[in-house]
Amino acid sequence: MYVLECADKTLYTGYTTDIDRRLKTHNAGKGAKYTRSRLPVKLLYTETFSSKQEAMSAEALFKKRKSRQEKLIYIREHQVSLKKKG
Repeated sequence: MYVLECADKTLYTGYTTDIDRRLKTHNAGKGAKYTRSRLPVKLLYTETFSSKQEAMSAEALFKKRKSRQEKLIYIREHQVSLKKKG
């Protein structure tokens, strides 16, 4: 799962097996329709899962957070916990 910040400060969430390729695709204007008109985008957060299904579930749960602030809190809290594990 990954989270991008668009040029208009909105957040976009998706999943991929190759984040570098996907980020380049987004910034080339060939990614999701949502990001095409909000370029450039920058990577805010990534999280790795053992299966596509887990990543899709995490993405769906993340998108249920209604406000930008709730999403940024999730990112901040999970970046800290991921650093402690690594």
